[in-house]
This record gives sequence, C-alpha cells and structure tokens, in this order.
Amino acid sequence: MNEESYSSSSRWVYAFAVTLIILIVNTGIFTVAYFNIQEEFSILENTLEEQGRRIQDLKNLQQQIAIQEYINRTRLAPWPLIYNQTRYSVVLIQTDVGLGSGFVYDYRGYIITNYHVVENSTTMQVAFLDGNITEATIVGEDPYSDLAVIKVDPGVTNLHPVVLGDSSNLTVGEPVAAIGNPFGLSNTVTSGIVSALQRELQAPGGYLIVDVIQIDAAINPGNSGGPLVNLKGQVVGMNTAIIAEEEERTFLGVGFAIPSDTIKREIEDLIETGTYEHPWLGITGVDVNLAIAEYLNLERPQGFLIFDVRPDSPADEAGLKGGTETAMIGGREIVVGGDVIVAIDNRTVRELNDLAIYTERKKRPGDQVTLTVIRGTLGDAEEHHINLTLGKRPLP
Repeated sequence: MNEESYSSSSRWVYAFAVTLIILIVNTGIFTVAYFNIQEEFSILENTLEEQGRRIQDLKNLQQQIAIQEYINRTRLAPWPLIYNQTRYSVVLIQTDVGLGSGFVYDYRGYIITNYHVVENSTTMQVAFLDGNITEATIVGEDPYSDLAVIKVDPGVTNLHPVVLGDSSNLTVGEPVAAIGNPFGLSNTVTSGIVSALQRELQAPGGYLIVDVIQIDAAINPGNSGGPLVNLKGQVVGMNTAIIAEEEERTFLGVGFAIPSDTIKREIEDLIETGTYEHPWLGITGVDVNLAIAEYLNLERPQGFLIFDVRPDSPADEAGLKGGTETAMIGGREIVVGGDVIVAIDNRTVRELNDLAIYTERKKRPGDQVTLTVIRGTLGDAEEHHINLTLGKRPLP
C-alpha cells in the first residue's frame, strides 16, 4: 500500500512538473508574442503618423497651388479661398468660465488655444463647424507664453489640421487674416496687415511674452486662440490680446498674436510632458534709458540695469550683482549699484526684450551663456564677462 501511495504521489509530482513546464513555456511564448505585437503596433503607429504628415504636406501643396491660381485668375487677395481651406480647422471652445477659439494641430485630436481661454476651467466642450460637439481635456499648459493644448476624441469628426508657417519670415505691412469666434459668432474672418513685430506682452510673475506680432485685423473677445493666417494659408500666429479702453473690451485697431515659431518650439513638449520649461536667470531690473545712462556715466543709453538678484538663482550662483542704493533719476526712484547687462554671447542687449528673445529662441534650461556686464561705481566702472548656466523658470 505504501509503495502504491508513493507511486501515485510520484505520478502527481510528475504531472504537476509537466504542467508547470507547459505553463512556463506558454507564458514565455505569450510574452514574446505580446512584445512582438507591441513592437508591430508601435511601428504601425509611427507609420500612420508619417503617412499623416505626408498627407498634410500634400494638402499644403494643393492649397498653395489653388491659392496661386486664384491670385492669377482674380488679381485679388485670396481670402475667400484661404477661409474655405481653413474654416474646418477652427473650433469654438466653451468652458464653464468663458469661450474662445482654437485650431486643430494634428489628426490625433490635439487642438491649440490660449492658456487664458482654458485657465481655471473645470468643464470644456469643443464645437466644430460641421456641428459636432464633444468634450475636451487639457493636455498641456504654458501660462508664460499663453499657450495650451487640449485633446478631443479624433473619431468624433473628420479633423482638418492647419499648416504652421514660419512667423520669422513675416514682414511689417504683410497681409494677414484672423479667424475665430468673436462674441461667440462662429468662424468669423477679418483681414488686415502686420503692424509691427517683436512686441512684448506681460506674462505672470513679471516675465515677458516675446516676439509678439502686432496686427490691425479686428479681433475681439472670443477670438483668443484662433489662427492668424498669411496669404499662403499658413498659420503664422495665434490671436491673443487687444488694447482696449478700460471696461470696454472692444477692438481699437491694435491686436496681438503669439507667433507660430513659439508654438512650434513648445508644442511637442506640451503634448508629451504637459508643460514647457523656460530658461531663467533670476533677475529683476529696468531698461537703461538716457537719464539712467547719464547718471551712471555709461557710453550709450542701452542695456539692462539689475535691481535684484534672486537668492540661489542662476544669476546668484554666477555672481551677478544687484543694486545697493536708490536714487531719483528722471523723476523715478531707481535702484542703482547693480550690474548693467550690455551683451549676451556677444550679442548686444539694448533692453530686457533682447535678452528674453535670445534666451527664448536659442536656449533651454541647462545651457550656458556668457553675459557682458558693466560693474562698478560712477567713474570707476569695468566690463566683466560672466558665465552663467540657465535654470528652469519657476512656476507662477
């Protein structure tokens, strides 16, 4: 009986071992198959994205040909054609705190708009020109550039991505058109010209939004987040702000748009990480004017006078000096005694905007720059070259 029990137990052990081996082999096969499928899926996804880009390039080429044919045939600005090509890309964004505009970035359902359009919102819906309405979620935000990316289900409608142009190629006087939803009036188009370039707008924390485009195409509340297009039908900016009479909020002929180059620089970071890291020095101060230059005995009325250096900031670690005393200059109380930044990487700094434009366009946190500063008391100033590693701008 004991022998029979032992034999029976051995058979069960053997059966269990065989079953375990089979399970392990099957698990291995399944695991390999799973990873192969994942790899194939990733390849397919990349292929589809590449095909989407090619389709978009062909669509852009077709648009360019159609626009040129329109100009040759009519000798008129092709706004009717450009509007018809672009209008299905523009959306109306309605939140629990207000409304604005946006435009389709790609076939994955990403839509670009202003940060202030979706700021502090808890619910959001997007309306397309074909009548489809769907919910959207915020994917990425950058209050420092007034940019936001939201996402909708790409299956809700046929998406029509825009073509992003190069805002760096814009010239003053160039015709442009603004498309959006002023006062909720969907898909309104207005035209005008580029009135000026390299304007600046205030951002949270006293920072600057640089490279801003000034336009005279009429924009009003509700236009925010809509595209600014050129004569090629390319989006060269995003309509963002106006100068208005107090409490009026109506257009007075001066509007502003975030440049497309800024959008292109930030968009993938906003999609992938939800934010964008701006380079940061950690200083406050004032642009040098004629009165300040005369008081400090500077050769030229240009540069950026440092008032304060934030503790433990890149500027502090590099050894930049802030002001030590105040003086009345030109009817204003100015903190003097700090360094005057006159160049960055051998590029002249006439004002803070020059410093901000260079670092925003060319640099990222962790990059090193060389600042040329004027340091010293009246009549005893010296030029110094200071190496500084840019930091990450703190959140507002």
